Amino acid sequence: MASADPERHDEVAETTAEDEDTGAQVAPIVRLEEVAVTTGEEDEDALLDLKAKLYRFDKDGNQWKERGTGNVKLLKHKETGKVRLVMRQAKTLKICANHLVVPGIKMQEHAGNDKSCVWHATDFSDGELKDEMFAIRFGSVDNCKKFMEMVETIVESLENKEEKDSEEATSAAGLLEKLNVSETKSDKETGEAPAAKTEEEKPDTTKTEEEKPDTEKKDELSAAYSTP
Repeated sequence: MASADPERHDEVAETTAEDEDTGAQVAPIVRLEEVAVTTGEEDEDALLDLKAKLYRFDKDGNQWKERGTGNVKLLKHKETGKVRLVMRQAKTLKICANHLVVPGIKMQEHAGNDKSCVWHATDFSDGELKDEMFAIRFGSVDNCKKFMEMVETIVESLENKEEKDSEEATSAAGLLEKLNVSETKSDKETGEAPAAKTEEEKPDTTKTEEEKPDTEKKDELSAAYSTP
């Protein structure tokens, strides 16, 4: 007969479970190791990082096409000081904008939307340089103004530096030209002096009667007294 005692039944079940536990550990079939992921942004400092939605103007279709939603960043290289604009899609992390901020870039407000702005740039997000027209829309007017002002400040700084470098190069070229002219004049003066000196110090090859050798004197006398 089966035991009607429930406690006795539980004790038997626990004993059986303990006997079946061998304590063996099963190693995973595939071991996954941690891999360092690089983004290419390790040597750059973020000047700006804002969430936005990016659009690209399709010339063939004559319309705006969405490039993705994510964070747009302005990154400054620690060594070269160059600033680039980078934006990745939020879910896939695919790059949808990647270009340098250079002199000549102009930010313009998008007509009819004060949360958006438009600009032209030479972009490299698709692996090759392309002239693109971008439009970006932020969640607030303040973020849009902050983005535009930051880009304009960087562009203005680059243009001022470019103008200063140009002036310094022009000044250096002028000094070099003056130096070359001065050296040329000095060379001419140095070349004329020896010629004058040579003329003055030219030896007198005319021989006086006293300096003629005896043989020449005898020959002249013989010629004078010889009969025709």
